[in-house]
Amino acid sequence: MGYGTYSLQAHLAITSARARKNQTEIFTQRSCHELMDPNGVTLRESRDSEAHPTSLGVIFALDVSGSMGEIPHKLATETLPAFMKTMLEAGVADPQVLFMAIGNADGDIAPLQVGQFESTERLMDQWLTRMYLEGGGGGGNESYELAMYFAARHTEMDCIVKRHRRGYLFITGDEPPNPVVSAKHVKRLIGDTLRKDIQIADIIEETQRTFEPFYLIPDLGRAQTVEPAWRDVLGDRVIAMESPDDTSHVAAGLVALLEGGAGSLGEVVERFRNAGLAADRAAAIARALTPFAASIGRDGAPPPALRGTSLPSGDGSSGMER
Repeated sequence: MGYGTYSLQAHLAITSARARKNQTEIFTQRSCHELMDPNGVTLRESRDSEAHPTSLGVIFALDVSGSMGEIPHKLATETLPAFMKTMLEAGVADPQVLFMAIGNADGDIAPLQVGQFESTERLMDQWLTRMYLEGGGGGGNESYELAMYFAARHTEMDCIVKRHRRGYLFITGDEPPNPVVSAKHVKRLIGDTLRKDIQIADIIEETQRTFEPFYLIPDLGRAQTVEPAWRDVLGDRVIAMESPDDTSHVAAGLVALLEGGAGSLGEVVERFRNAGLAADRAAAIARALTPFAASIGRDGAPPPALRGTSLPSGDGSSGMER
């Protein structure tokens, strides 16, 4: 999938036309759409074409539990065009976006829903708004690991096959990770037969072979309870935002930093400001991105000065005390 051309103006028209609609008016599915059922799906494909010779696969895997439904709504009414605009400005000429919806495999009717990789604003919006926002919550952790499993084993992207360039996987959520990918859940929901459960560290390692994965927490209050557990398994790829409204800009900023479209976090924020983003929101996005930007040396901080510093030599005393 991924054919057709993208129009920012057309995308802005789609989102602005429904800006005043509430969540239930936009997301009208009352069960999993048959085309988003992952059971029996062999592959979701992101492919090059004459119009898109350098495709880059991007997955938004959105927690659609009751506490997280504001992010899909914000994407559909305002912020997805901003994500696409920043991607294009960062030099990503041919992004292809796939939407997943995540719920609780032990209690929800549709705990994993999977769209297709798309290049056009119309088809991206179609898959986004086909998601069934089941709500619920409060009955255990959401099954984020199933999104990783599907991304790792049921997608194929020309950015990897032809250019050895990883795609992007953005997972939004506010629950800690489950310890394993359950073989029982995979069989029931996806149709694969596993000999045993897969440890969370192992599925993350497998996902990282083809994707740059990130876990986005919607606000600092929820980060207090779930960030440490996610950092144990994903490290600096856990992003604690200050508002769920910042999801698109944070994701776009991460792509800009990794793809080289911005030399520093300051350049990313300047672009957002020049595009009309309010100063307070730009500052919040900068704070959310700073730890990751620092981890790859793009936070704008000068490197430490080492001139004039002599390191101890030999096996004598260093002069330091414990």
